[in-house]
Amino acid sequence: MKDDAIFSVSQLNAHARQLLEAGLGQVWLTGEISNFSQPVSGHWYLTLKDENAQVRCAMFRMKNLRVTFRPQNGLQVLVRATVSLYEPRGDYQLIIESMHPAGEGLLQQQFEALKMKLAAEGLFAQHLKKNLPHFPRAVGIITSKTGAALQDILHILQRRDPCLHVVIYPTAVQGKDAATEIGQMIELANMRQEVDVLIVGRGGGSLEDLWCFNEEVVARAIFHSAIPVISAVGHEIDVTIADFVADVRAPTPSAAAELVSRDQNELRKQLDYQQQRLMIVFDRLFHEKQQQLQRLQLRLQHQHPQTRLHHQYQQIGQLSYRLRFAMQRIIEKKSEKQTALYQRLQQNPLPYRVQRQRQEIEQLKVRLNFAIKKQQSQRLHMLGHLAAKLDSLSPLKVLARGYAIAENAQGKAITHAKQVEIGEQVKVRLATSELLAKVEEISETNGS
Repeated sequence: MKDDAIFSVSQLNAHARQLLEAGLGQVWLTGEISNFSQPVSGHWYLTLKDENAQVRCAMFRMKNLRVTFRPQNGLQVLVRATVSLYEPRGDYQLIIESMHPAGEGLLQQQFEALKMKLAAEGLFAQHLKKNLPHFPRAVGIITSKTGAALQDILHILQRRDPCLHVVIYPTAVQGKDAATEIGQMIELANMRQEVDVLIVGRGGGSLEDLWCFNEEVVARAIFHSAIPVISAVGHEIDVTIADFVADVRAPTPSAAAELVSRDQNELRKQLDYQQQRLMIVFDRLFHEKQQQLQRLQLRLQHQHPQTRLHHQYQQIGQLSYRLRFAMQRIIEKKSEKQTALYQRLQQNPLPYRVQRQRQEIEQLKVRLNFAIKKQQSQRLHMLGHLAAKLDSLSPLKVLARGYAIAENAQGKAITHAKQVEIGEQVKVRLATSELLAKVEEISETNGS
């Protein structure tokens, strides 16, 4: 911000509000209530003061609905508030987020601080929580041996699941040493390993009465327990650190007892239902097996030797009948064919047919001889023509006309002067003889 900047009043107040809210943020503050008022809007307006100073405060309706007591002038309270400024009047003020009586307020502040610390360490992590056993054989109860909570738990366990074994780990649940004793009992139960699940809790009371379940020693003992832990502290509206660390939170000790016990009546109903289902399945299975047995018996009857022999006799009889019928048909067809042949012979006497076929053979022989002679004459004429043509193309005829063939030492014909060198011997083939010559001079003609 420049030193010579000129503000309007609105700009100054807005800037001052931003500096207060950003610089101080939320603070915890204790003081005495005065000038308390609640207009029809439901918001609270009051002043907090001590011996030397005071500050105006506002608590809006959605926040003050959570306050469990009625604020009065002269009451000492602990508040958590945001430092701000009311811009239209330029009044410095606090916007209250939560309010507690001064004694409980300090405890609440400790509660929030420990809660944030343990949460940051991961003691509340959901993925680390253990599942409760479906059918526990023994349950451990860590509570006061004279408290009403123990009697409520025992009464419900006896009514719902009298066979469930119960081990009581007595401890103080209120006072200075209660937290240490509770932690020791959790460790003892884990060392003995005689129960499947632990119930840690007590009946209702004030925040101070339940405070031992907000101690760090109890929280860490629950977290390190290998046995699943149910937190059952106070009434449903009471919330403690133990509730956040425990594997399961029960709203009351009685509810915890119901979680670990099996309702005998419900189990009996389930058993009856399962028995009915079993009978239905058994009847269906028996019916299916009975039908299967009947099918097997029927197949066995069909496979019996006497039955098979009788069936084969029937097959042989059927085949014999079919064979006789087929033979009769064959004889009838042969007879019909023989009759037809006889009739044809009667119409065409055999000597006449033989004479006619001999005449046809003589005619074919004459035609065959004529064709052979004609083909032979044509082939001889063609052969003479080809022989004369071949003779005219023979190299010997060419040599007889005065030509010669020159060959190199490898016997290859020389067709160009470049194929030989001076001094090289060549063979010259004539019509009836051969010459050996030596190249002394190479001269090229116009046609080379």
